[in-house]
This record gives sequence, structure tokens and C-alpha cells, in this order.
Amino acid sequence: AIQDGHLRLFQFTDPNQDLLLFNAIPKAQDITLALRAAFRPTVFCRAPHPSLALATPRARLSLISRHLEQRPFLEINTPFSTERQSGKPDDLDYQPVSRSPPSTPTPEERNKSSIMSNQPEHPTLLIPGPVEFDDAVLQSMSHYSQSHVSPPFVATFGETLTMLRKLFQTENPASQPFVISGSGTLGWDMVAANLAERGDNVLVLHTGYFADSFADCFETYGVNATQLKAPIGDRPQLPEVEKALKEQKYKLLTVTHVDTSTGVLSEIKALSELVHRVSPETLVVVDGVCSVGSEEIRFDDWGIDVVLTASQKAIGCPAGLCILMCSGRAIETFKNRKTPPSSYFASFKNWLPIMQNYEAKKASYFATPSPQLIHALHTTLTQITALPLSTRFAAHRAASHRIKSTVAALGLHQLASKPENQANGMTAIYLPEGVTAPELLPNLLKKGVVFAGGLHREIAAKYIRFGHMGVSVMDEKRGDVDKALKALKGGLEDAG
Repeated sequence: AIQDGHLRLFQFTDPNQDLLLFNAIPKAQDITLALRAAFRPTVFCRAPHPSLALATPRARLSLISRHLEQRPFLEINTPFSTERQSGKPDDLDYQPVSRSPPSTPTPEERNKSSIMSNQPEHPTLLIPGPVEFDDAVLQSMSHYSQSHVSPPFVATFGETLTMLRKLFQTENPASQPFVISGSGTLGWDMVAANLAERGDNVLVLHTGYFADSFADCFETYGVNATQLKAPIGDRPQLPEVEKALKEQKYKLLTVTHVDTSTGVLSEIKALSELVHRVSPETLVVVDGVCSVGSEEIRFDDWGIDVVLTASQKAIGCPAGLCILMCSGRAIETFKNRKTPPSSYFASFKNWLPIMQNYEAKKASYFATPSPQLIHALHTTLTQITALPLSTRFAAHRAASHRIKSTVAALGLHQLASKPENQANGMTAIYLPEGVTAPELLPNLLKKGVVFAGGLHREIAAKYIRFGHMGVSVMDEKRGDVDKALKALKGGLEDAG
């Protein structure tokens, strides 16, 4: 029985007398003794459980387990609520669990299971992040609670950091991965707080909304951000970048690999080569929040100094993790600072030894990570690295080509009109004259698909964004892309 918040185990040998065996069991060994007592063959149970008069082992175990069911003994205690947990009373008759074998699923049920598995039915999320998640990744999020310094978790975290090296294609031991609780936006703070100092100049290449935000982040830290802008749907051209680098010395150059607001893809390899040739002391920083996992990034070969990203897009893990890969040159730039880092939580000083220790399978602590998110990231990285990265990138290119061809066949146009500027993990689509995103998107939702509205402040109501990355591309059996294209065509027909 449970009384006053304590577990008490009784042996009933006489209708008029209860023999208390154990009270307030606090230790594992005491619980073991209690269970042994519970399974002694002389134990009897009295009313209100007449069916258990001579208790079998299964019956006795059931009676104990019902006292230990998940519902808490105490009510939920919130500042503005007197809610109580509802639960079954303890005097209900025991109902044994059915042991009949599961029925054989029909072909239709098997097909549905292969598409959505254990996920509840829901509209297919096809925005440029968060994206749909694989069942195994979601199951990893339900991992039991675990100490962030326990050997099993440290091993998982260490393996996760090592797999990130494979994803970013770096074998240089001086490269350093970081995985920190936060959104991709935290990556901006980490770059600004650690690699630039007050009064430094940085060049921000502008292809949409997120360049404005990155520049604003730099200004918050007292760093002078100069934006080199391109027309909507285009990117700054290399001769323009070269001219800017020759006119002024910049500590950093930042580029958004894929701007989520416009779907514009920037060329990283040629850009990095240009920077190293014209201004070799300038660090190359890539905002890869909407590209890592769907666009190829050769960290070592292209001479990149920082790639920052987040977990919830093409990597395919629920939101909540900021991920960085930094070159040895970037780490040396940090170590040679004249002033302390201008952030506490985002400081490399605090995080660098933690990441190095975790990858070396040594427990370490600065701030508590999320074990469940790390397990989910470990699962998706295991899936990603199980195949050649070239296979993954080819699948995203093929899906993108198919989607963009269909969009063109519907008479629609992309914000990124030039093929070389078009991302492989998303498509930003201008709507026909007279159709607006606030009108179309609810109709698409009724058809079971979620697209995103426009984000670029100048044209927000005139276009929609279609995210096609991660499991929706890699697992064709799901049918996500087919469903989305059908919904888009039907939605436009409904709109006239």
C-alpha cells in the first residue's frame, strides 16, 4: 500500500491482523527483500481482491505494480492551479494483460506503417526547417534520463562529435566540432564573441534576411559589419567581393550558404579560394543552418574556417542544438585575442576544453547539455554517415530538380531565377498574380501539407517556401514530395 507518500508492503495472514513487512523502502536492497517477501508462497491477499485469495506470482506482482504505476502520489503543484492527477482507484479488479499473438497486418497497414511507422497521423511538414524526422530519431528522444557525465553518455557524445567530422569532411585534427544547447542563432554569437573584437571590421555577403540578422549580431558586440548586397534572388558576384576585400581589411567574411528566406545558394569553394588569394588573413565563415546535410561542404579542401548550423534542418534532429566546426586557424585566432571573449555562455574559453574532453571520452562540465537531443543527433548522424555522402547529396539534387521542374511546369517562378543560385534543400516560389500566401497556405494545410510563407520583408506575401530535405528526400517510401506537389497543384487550382 502507499500511505503518506511511502511504500509499505503488508503480509495478510489473519483477517484481523496485518503484518507490516517493510515501511518507507528507500534502498534497492530493501526493495529486493520486499519483493522476495511478496513472492513467498504463504502470502495471502484479503478483500477487496477476492480473485487473489491465494495469490499467484503474476497476481502478486500485478498488485505491487499497480501501487507503483506512473501517476504521482502528489498532485501537480503549479502557481495558479490545483489540478489533480486522475487515476484508477486501487480497489479495481485485476485485469490480466492479453497475451494473444498480434494479428497479421494487411498490405495496406504494412504500407502505412512503412511510411509513418509509429508517428501519429499529422500534416507533412515541408518547410525549410524544422523538417520531418525519422522514427528512430524521435525514439532516441525518449531515451531514459542519464547523467551528462556518465561514461555511457560521454561515449555517445564523443562519437557524435567524431561523426560530425565526417559530415563536414574534415580529417584535420586541428579542426574542432562544437555541439551546444541552443538554436542556430547561437552560432552567430559564438562567431562574433570569439573571433571578432570590438572595432574589428567584417564583410557580410547578403543574399536575404539572415545576412541582415548576422550583421545585427556583429553590431551588438561592437563589431563593424559591412554588407555587400545583391538583388533579391541573386548573390554577390566574385568580382564585387574581390573589390571589397582590396579596399579594406576585414577580420572575417561571412556568407549564408543557403538563405532560408530566399532559397539562394552561394558558391563556397570559389569564394573561399578568392578570399585566401586576395585577403589570406581573413577568416571564411559559412552560415550553413539551411545547407549542412543537403549541400556538399568540403571543410578541409575548401579552406573554410567556420561552419555554423543547427540540428533541425537537413541534419534531421529536433531543434535545440547549435553545431559548429572550426578550423585550427579559427581556434588560433581566438587564442590570440587581445581582449576576453565578450560572452560568457558562448565563450570558446568555456566550451573548447569541454568539447575536446568529450571527444576524448572524458567526462567534463561547464553547462548541462541535453542528453536526449545528443542521443537523437547521434542517431541521425549514424544514419547519414552509413551511406556515402555523395549518395545523400545526389538524392537531394535529384529531388530538387524534380520539384523545380514541376514548379516551372505549373507556370510558377522561383526567387532564385538562375539555376546556379538554386538550393537543393528548399525552393522559394513566387505565387501567381492575385494569389497570396495567407490565402494559399491554409488550403494546403487542409490537403495535409505544411509549407512556409515568405520571410523576406519586401515581398513576404508574394511567395511561399517549400522545404525538401532530410528524411522526406532520403526515404522515398514516405511519399512526402509526391504529396506536396499534388497539394500545391490542387491548391493553385482551387485559388483559380
